[in-house]
Amino acid sequence: MGKVLSEESLSSQIRLLQKDGKKVVFTNGCFDLLHVGHVRYLKAARELGDCLVVAINSDDSMRALKGNERPIIPEEQRVEILAALSCVDYVIIFQELDPFRLISLLQPDVLVKGGDWAPEQIVGREEVEARGGKVLSLPLVEGIGTSTIISSILNKYAKSSRNSSKDPIKS
Repeated sequence: MGKVLSEESLSSQIRLLQKDGKKVVFTNGCFDLLHVGHVRYLKAARELGDCLVVAINSDDSMRALKGNERPIIPEEQRVEILAALSCVDYVIIFQELDPFRLISLLQPDVLVKGGDWAPEQIVGREEVEARGGKVLSLPLVEGIGTSTIISSILNKYAKSSRNSSKDPIKS
């Protein structure tokens, strides 16, 4: 069995793990341009339980949330990259703008988001806490984020382009 499962298979797998007393951790996000902040966050999330499920926004839902310029990396590639990480046990794509339906279906024991989310803002919090689960906001890596990386790349290439057009030797 691989790390990328259908909703039904993942739900069944989670029930088996929980029946065996295992604690399932759930997180979600776009995970476009995976960076060290993501990796540290996912490692910390995995340490909170026995199994980490990462749900990613589909390309369509990411465009609706972030604009037509995103995603940078298509969903199939984002899934493959996340599934390659040893701290990630399962990866699933969701089509909606938020993971509420998926959280309700999977019923994780722990729900986590990055530090830019206050626990009371986290989608699915009430459902997880009603079953006795925990909802946590994990610290972000200061100064590292996908939007920051994209801006940095655009700025560097814009400067490089301006410089090379002024200097015929660099052309």
